[in-house]
Amino acid sequence: MTPKWLGLLAVVVVLGGLFVRLGIWQYEVAQADARQEALDAALAQPVLPLDEVIQPHMPFPDTGSNQRVEAVGRYEPDRLRYVPQRLLDGVEGRWAIVPFVVESTGARIPVLRGFLAGSAQVAADPPAPTGRLTVVGSLAPSESPRSGHGLLPEGEIGSVDLGELLNLWGGEVYNGFLFAISETPDPGDVAAVGSGSAAGSPGAVERVPPPDVPTGLSMRNAAYALQWWLFAVFGLWMWVKMVRDDYRRRVLQPAGDPP
Repeated sequence: MTPKWLGLLAVVVVLGGLFVRLGIWQYEVAQADARQEALDAALAQPVLPLDEVIQPHMPFPDTGSNQRVEAVGRYEPDRLRYVPQRLLDGVEGRWAIVPFVVESTGARIPVLRGFLAGSAQVAADPPAPTGRLTVVGSLAPSESPRSGHGLLPEGEIGSVDLGELLNLWGGEVYNGFLFAISETPDPGDVAAVGSGSAAGSPGAVERVPPPDVPTGLSMRNAAYALQWWLFAVFGLWMWVKMVRDDYRRRVLQPAGDPP
C-alpha cells in the first residue's frame, strides 16, 4: 500500500470518527428530546381523582405512570417505613413512605413523602401531617422486591414493593404508590391545619421527582444520527473501493503497457 493511500486512510479514519461522534450526539439529543416531550405531556395532564384512575386491587393501568392524581384522606404516621440507599442529586439517603387512607374507599395508598439525607434517627425526621388532607401526587407502579440487603433494621424495607407493604399494613391497598407533590390541609380540620410538616413548612422532607416515563426517540434527531453514521461508513467504503480499483489497474495491466 502506497503512502498516498495510507494518508487518505488517516483522513477517512479521522473524519469517520468525527461523524460517529456527531451521530452519537444526535442520538443522545433524540433521547433527551423524546424524554422531555413525554415529561411535558405528563405535566400537561389534568389532575384526576385517584379513583378515576385506579381502584383498590385493580391492576396498574397501562397509562398510569406519572399520571397526576389527587385523593382526600388521612396519613397513618405510625406505619411509616423507610427505603434506604436511595440517591437524590448524588446524595444518598432514604425515602419516607407513609400509608394514606383514602376517604372514598378506606383503602391505603403508599405515599413517598420525600427524601431524607443520611441515616438520621427516626425521631429526628419530620412527621407526616395529621388530620384530613388533600394529597396530589404522581402515580407510579410497584417496585420489584430487592434482594441482597440482608436483614434490614426495624422500620426499613428494601423497595416500594406493594406485596411487602400489604403484608405489613394489611387491609386493602392500591396497586401503585404516589410521589407526593403537595399536601393541602382541610381548612375545617384543626389537626391538619396545625400540622407543622405540611409541604412548604420548615423542616419538611425534600420532595422526590417522579422517574422518567418510558420513551422512544425523537425521529428527526434519530434520522440525523443515522445520516452521520452513514457518512462514516460511506467514507470507509469509498476508500476501500478506490484502493481495490487502483490495485486491479496495476495488477491487471499488461506488462510494458503505459500506466
